[in-house]
Amino acid sequence: MKFVSSQLAYYLKDSAFKRNARKLLRYVALLAVVVLIHSILFHIIMMTVEGRFYSWVTGFYWTLTVMSTLGFGDITFESDIGRLFSIIVLLSGIILLLVVLPFAFIRFFYVPYLDSTNKNKVPRQVPAGTKDHIIICSLEMIARDLTEKLGQEKIPYYIIESDSQIALERHDKNIPVILGESDEEETFRLANIDQAKLVLVNKNDTENTKIILTIRHAAPNVPIVVIANEEEAIHVLQLSGANHVLPVKKWLGSQLANRVNAQHAKSHPIGEYEDLKIAELAVHNTPLVNNTIRETNFRQKFGVSIVAVWKRGRLKPALAHEKLTEDSVLMIIGNEDQLQGIDELFYNYNVNPNPVLVIGGGRVGKAAAETLKENGILVNMIDKDSNVCKKVKYLCKKVFVGNASDYDLLKEAGILETPSVLLSTNDDTMNIYLASYCRQLNKNVRIVSRISDTRNIDIIHRAGADFVLSYATLGAVAVLSIVKGQKLTVLGEGVRLFISSIPTSLFGKTLAESGIGAKTGLSVIAINQNQTVITQLPANTLLSPGAEIVMIGNAEMKQKFNSIFGAGN
Repeated sequence: MKFVSSQLAYYLKDSAFKRNARKLLRYVALLAVVVLIHSILFHIIMMTVEGRFYSWVTGFYWTLTVMSTLGFGDITFESDIGRLFSIIVLLSGIILLLVVLPFAFIRFFYVPYLDSTNKNKVPRQVPAGTKDHIIICSLEMIARDLTEKLGQEKIPYYIIESDSQIALERHDKNIPVILGESDEEETFRLANIDQAKLVLVNKNDTENTKIILTIRHAAPNVPIVVIANEEEAIHVLQLSGANHVLPVKKWLGSQLANRVNAQHAKSHPIGEYEDLKIAELAVHNTPLVNNTIRETNFRQKFGVSIVAVWKRGRLKPALAHEKLTEDSVLMIIGNEDQLQGIDELFYNYNVNPNPVLVIGGGRVGKAAAETLKENGILVNMIDKDSNVCKKVKYLCKKVFVGNASDYDLLKEAGILETPSVLLSTNDDTMNIYLASYCRQLNKNVRIVSRISDTRNIDIIHRAGADFVLSYATLGAVAVLSIVKGQKLTVLGEGVRLFISSIPTSLFGKTLAESGIGAKTGLSVIAINQNQTVITQLPANTLLSPGAEIVMIGNAEMKQKFNSIFGAGN
């Protein structure tokens, strides 16, 4: 009864169903009129032509049996006019009863009925008592990556979807979804917005503005995070009521620009933990090449710890016997003074004054060029669109219009001399092609690239890219940082900073005895004990109850850590 009442309530409210029902009823009325006319003609022909008399019930009976092609044969015409009339009634029955009526029933009743059943399968509100959840307005690239991370962190989330078919497909895949319009207050009230941790608004800038204003009216105090597609929209979105406006494409360009090798060897800060900075240091053309990590003596000389090593997109634990090569990039942790000491020592190494080559002058490429110019690094730019080249010309030493796969153009733009190539086109296939081509032309160049589809990360690394970062990953990490109240730290594609209480299974063990690195692949970078952060971690460091362990790795490594050591999230 509850299901029937919910269906009836839907029918009574649904304007499309009412419209379809009216059409079906009109057709049924037409059919009744046709049956009545045939019945009247039956009596007229029987009485005037054949001289027989039948009741009105018999007339309706004959008409329906002939139109439905049952034709019992108990009442038949003897005259040609009567038989011709029987043929007309039979043909009209085939068309109106056997062809049109089933179609009309399916089109105007059965299909809407199934649609309403499916719609009722998808919830229109979150379960009672839901709180501290994330409301997501659209499941686009960033949201897909974010939901995966939220699932790993066991943070509840719900996605608003206006299309009933898409909502049903996601519901059937066990994706938390609610059916509703993201620009209607009722949708957010049903999503229990007053108890939400935050709302992610991630459509286009004009829609985002409307959604923000809707949310602000329904819930004045809920935190709103919005993805800005255009830099010009940032101010409008802030004035509309957003707490955090994320210009992810601009950030992506800046992040990629901070990963290039240019001019002098120096550390590049990429994140923070407490008062410590996490930085990268490329060893290309420095005395560190062919040394092992133990032989660098960074801890003794500078107080800096080497916590991991990048090698062509692979993050490896900082093992003492690990030998450094030209394409190694150290991930180090220390305070600002300690990192400055390293920069002063290596300042005269890896000197290459040639411009960095940026391929692709769109929003990401332009943001990268702006960051490089701010850092005092020369830029050469290639783009096939002359209008784009005009817009970025003021940021570059030279701008080249044409196809980046043209060898002569690449050579003129400096591929053979440049210290780094930054690939910023929004075409993964093109970036993979250019990574491979540039690697063949210049074996020593550092190649930094954006990527859209995470499935292509391994391919582009094999093609020759040294560092890869996607728009989706950067956006998801930025939102997750806000959710967890942490500073944005972008270590690399798929690589994150994990903070976990030391599990009971490791109480009293030393770092060496724990085997965390060997068993999981995670790199332990610090221990936070009694509000004191310890980064110099010898093998005999004791893991004590109540302390937090800070690690770097990917989600798979963290899952292994949880599984092996019985740690929570």
